[in-house]
Amino acid sequence: MSQWAIISGIEGNLTAYEAVLADLKRQKQTVDELYILGDAIAPTPESQKVIQRLKSPRIGELIPHICQGWWEEQLLILHCLGRTAEPTELIDEYGMEMTKTLWDAIPRSEIEWVRSLDFGFFELDCLLIHGSSVSVSDKLTPDTSPIQMLDRLMRMDANTLFCGRSGQAFEYEIQQGEVTSSLTALDRIHSPQAVLVKPRRIVGVGNVGRISGRATYTLYNPYTNLVEFKMVRYGSGKGFQTIKSQLKTSGTQFKRIKPHN
Repeated sequence: MSQWAIISGIEGNLTAYEAVLADLKRQKQTVDELYILGDAIAPTPESQKVIQRLKSPRIGELIPHICQGWWEEQLLILHCLGRTAEPTELIDEYGMEMTKTLWDAIPRSEIEWVRSLDFGFFELDCLLIHGSSVSVSDKLTPDTSPIQMLDRLMRMDANTLFCGRSGQAFEYEIQQGEVTSSLTALDRIHSPQAVLVKPRRIVGVGNVGRISGRATYTLYNPYTNLVEFKMVRYGSGKGFQTIKSQLKTSGTQFKRIKPHN
């Protein structure tokens, strides 16, 4: 039976990534695919080692499917290869010093590899992406409005959207219902239109490298639609467990939303 491992946010933390790979080997059910939803790099010199590790999986390891994240996009913007001409978003959030650190962390020889990464993946009825179908900067969380969540799903007609931008592990379910919309033009008001909404969900896959000593990621079975959040503790407090028993400490949340009629 097939199983996917979906991770995001290695953020230059090679030790955390190795801990996740070790945990995948311990799973009772074989992991067939490995998806990395962006932010493999960060403003840290170890990011170069992460890139080399991703480019050269060891014998017997899965070849990861990798898409661009927020840090990858900011790096490309710095090299005049991004969607905007100036790194204003990076500077506004982290300042000039961090911007220079990111520039220095990744050698120019690796820029083409970063540029070659996909924007996202559409597999079966699942969209796997760093932010959303809008942009890598789009941060979906358990507090995002149902209408916004539904918009991100319907843009690509996905039943499940896996994302990593927020760094949180959560499952957000939109139950079956009906959404009514209307359009008001200058000359007349168009009749309201009702759209039937089938059950869909958004899954935040967690973050591997941001918190030292703790990595979170997601396992998904595409045939049963079962989602399982995993937490890996490494270093002095190392260990392997599911997040289900650690809801308060991990920030994992489950939310069901029923659209308004």
